[in-house]
Amino acid sequence: MITVLIADDEPPALDELAFLLGKDGRVGTIHRASSGSEALRILDHERVDALFLDIHMPGLSGLDIARAVSRAGNSPAVVFVTADEEHAVKAFDLAAVDYLLKPVRAERLATSVGRVIETMAIAETVPASVITVDVGGVKKMIRRDEVRYVHAQGDYARLHTEDASHLIRVPLAELEKQWADAGFLRIHRSYLVSMSHVTKANLGAAQPTITTNGAELPVSRRHLPALREKLEATRIRPST
Repeated sequence: MITVLIADDEPPALDELAFLLGKDGRVGTIHRASSGSEALRILDHERVDALFLDIHMPGLSGLDIARAVSRAGNSPAVVFVTADEEHAVKAFDLAAVDYLLKPVRAERLATSVGRVIETMAIAETVPASVITVDVGGVKKMIRRDEVRYVHAQGDYARLHTEDASHLIRVPLAELEKQWADAGFLRIHRSYLVSMSHVTKANLGAAQPTITTNGAELPVSRRHLPALREKLEATRIRPST
């Protein structure tokens, strides 16, 4: 059974959604929030599998909440619930699992719950060495060891493989922490590289660079000592 948080500033809509979710045997605990700020307070203290968010709320909107939780690792699945289709594109840019129009029908809500559970199942079965990316609206799995380097793009990161690139909704700082043990090193505020794919290092120039997958990437002065240390540790020395 999944734990959900529903947020809506209209009490009748909140009550109706809670009632419908409560009738679904796959749903366990239901937390309620009447504002975006209350929803974030609940998320600070409770483990939640899915968020059902009204988009139009005073103060923090449903979109604002989704952006906030997307910056955290293992963020809940998000379903938007709204009276219009105006923000559908923005919702799916935030990797929403579903987009429900009010008034919510029980059978349509049941489909959303199924999608949440399916998303959770995929996340649990995919090993850390595999990344799920979106290719033309289709989910595809790529191996982490295929990634040559990662380029920060705001709250997103672009993974560069030998012959393609993929945008994922994970900040570079988070990947830096998660992938450190897999041989990835931060060389610049905007770049994370797989050291096993570095083919050239030019560290004595006015602007230090490394080359990987044919791309010459800048090395910042701040990250230069760690890069030198890593290269020195992997240098082959003659036997005595």
